[in-house]
Amino acid sequence: MTPSRPFGRALCAMITPFTTTGELDLEGAQRLAVHLVGAGCDGLVLSGTTGESPTTTDAEKTALVRAVAEAVGDRAHIVAGVGSAATRHTVELARSAESAGADGLLVVTPYYSRPPQEAVEAHFRTVADATGLPVMLYDIPGRTGTRIGTGTLLRLSGHPRIAAVKDCAYDLMGSTKVMSRTGLAFYSGCEELNLPLYAVGGSGFVSTVANVAPGPLRAVLDAHDAADPGEAARLNGLSLPLVELMMASGLPGTVTAKALLGAAGLPAGPVREPLQPAGRDAVDALRRAHAELSAAG
Repeated sequence: MTPSRPFGRALCAMITPFTTTGELDLEGAQRLAVHLVGAGCDGLVLSGTTGESPTTTDAEKTALVRAVAEAVGDRAHIVAGVGSAATRHTVELARSAESAGADGLLVVTPYYSRPPQEAVEAHFRTVADATGLPVMLYDIPGRTGTRIGTGTLLRLSGHPRIAAVKDCAYDLMGSTKVMSRTGLAFYSGCEELNLPLYAVGGSGFVSTVANVAPGPLRAVLDAHDAADPGEAARLNGLSLPLVELMMASGLPGTVTAKALLGAAGLPAGPVREPLQPAGRDAVDALRRAHAELSAAG
């Protein structure tokens, strides 16, 4: 069966552009969003981890959704990251995102407090009941400290507005089990698993690397859809050097994505502290890997 794709197939976890003085760059965000959609992204996730959500204000998050929605229109799905450590705060962010024009919500597991599964489930249900928008659950225990359990996902799959999972749990067996028993759409949140998850029934990806290489990442899915697994594997292999440098070199993906976007003359700006910009050697290595991927494509 063809998997559902409630938020599109090739989604970029978009960076949040700032001005040189560190203020929110709404015009830059609009230009970057239009560029990404034109390059093959059919969905944009705003104010996620890559979007520096811990260091942006609630007002900035809402303004970003409104600006990007106006720029993109109906050419791509706009998914707003609204997760926080507090249920009440998450509900407030969700309602603001809905009013600003978001098409869906990304809701991360509450972090730091490490709630038990019953509390995790109650949190997601409360947020999903607060608006009329479809919800993508964000399962990333490496950052939150809490996994969304398989049983919890199975129960939440019955909620009419819980539609998808951004999967960063590194548990292909667990993900496959849930996909086989529910209608939840699974999106890979870890680039090295984009193709494996897609091959077992995933719906696509939500990618940091897509900020700078949306075409090559989408081409992997295109080849798989064209019933050419060998080509999909070849294209996937070509992207791995850049993926590894951006996501597994010791620097956060936000830092590496902004370094490459800035080098390409696209809107990015500085990162907000406590993050620090990439050093010259790292930027040079990133640029070489990006150029090699572009030439290979």
